[in-house]
Amino acid sequence: MTLKDTYKKEIAAKLQKDLGCKNIMEVPKLEKVVLNMGIGTYIRSGNKDYSVLQEHLALISGQAPVVKNAKKAISNFKLRAGMPVGLTVTLRGDNMYNFLEKLVNIVLPRVRDFRGISSKSFDSEGNYNFGIKEHTIFPEVPQDDVVKNHGLQITVKTTAKSADAGRALLTEMGFPFTK
Repeated sequence: MTLKDTYKKEIAAKLQKDLGCKNIMEVPKLEKVVLNMGIGTYIRSGNKDYSVLQEHLALISGQAPVVKNAKKAISNFKLRAGMPVGLTVTLRGDNMYNFLEKLVNIVLPRVRDFRGISSKSFDSEGNYNFGIKEHTIFPEVPQDDVVKNHGLQITVKTTAKSADAGRALLTEMGFPFTK
């Protein structure tokens, strides 16, 4: 059974009871997952071709990333307007649930000395942000192509009204938070 089916059949009913929601539509649910990868240091180190990172992020997420360019020049960072600074992917629907299921069950346990992810990274609206230091922990990334390890920021956007409701949702979905 997939994470989406589990949410619809079991998790939503349990959250409705635990959070005291009168209507099933009040129960928090996932809206989207956003993956971000900064490539500014990669570009500044002399590599103009960042297509390898695009391919890796496409393999990780299952869809093509969008290249984000600098809006204005900042001389202290050796940044010019229009220079590529990041890659981003927004996952919704089935892709989002498939990615989260893979992340929780396969990818995070592969991290060396993994003790869980911080439960303090919720904002006031119940959204969760965390980072991964190496994008190579995903099994889809071919280890031969990796020139330099890159970090990955993952944002999980929920419809929760508070951090506690968002934490309850992600805990029920199997996120391995530290105790």
